[in-house]
Amino acid sequence: MRQRLSSEPDRYRGRRRVPTPPRSRYAAVVTTAFVGAGIVAIGANALPDAKSVSPSVLDELRQASVASQDAAARADSAERPSRADRSNSKAAEQDPWLLPLHGYDFKSPYGMRWGKLHTGIDLVAPEGTPYKAVHAGTVTKAGWFGGYGYAVIVQHSDGSEAIYGHSSAVTVKEGQEVKAGDQLGLVGNTGHSYGSHLHLEIHVKGQPQDPVAFLKDRGVDIQLEVEAVYSDVAAS
Repeated sequence: MRQRLSSEPDRYRGRRRVPTPPRSRYAAVVTTAFVGAGIVAIGANALPDAKSVSPSVLDELRQASVASQDAAARADSAERPSRADRSNSKAAEQDPWLLPLHGYDFKSPYGMRWGKLHTGIDLVAPEGTPYKAVHAGTVTKAGWFGGYGYAVIVQHSDGSEAIYGHSSAVTVKEGQEVKAGDQLGLVGNTGHSYGSHLHLEIHVKGQPQDPVAFLKDRGVDIQLEVEAVYSDVAAS
């Protein structure tokens, strides 16, 4: 019977270690590249590469980008005045309401006088003083007009009318288009008049209105002789 020289080998009999193959260099490189790319993408807040995401995710990203651009465009356009707004503003500057003349004395107001309605206001000025249109419109009357004497009537685009009475002369013709500030005639004392003055009436839908209140709503203060709008036509 043979003796065992050593008992150590019996401990590992049948428990041979199977060697593990080394990790593939290619796998290590790919893993490192993937991790590195992820860090760069996160750090730069970049969108995913189209090749690495599904088509549905790309569609969502495109839609979100388009929606963001549309919202920015709408916000930008909302801050800019529209072409119509600019046109209306320009038209308002070119078609103001003005005083009919300067250097007058405001005498008789609108209201009851001597038991009758005084349907306008009287602006006292020397005979021959030029008076002008308070607003743009069409001359519908230029000549003798009963108790108004020589008068001019201008119909405005809003339907209102201005009547200028007691003129010594008129300098426009019926059918003529006038702008605010255009000369219409000369102050006088014709018709039923007591002294040289301009009689001004404002009619809306055929009914007389108080010219002071009507013009004040449009930036013209007859009593203070103030115009809210100053332009070249006012100075001409």
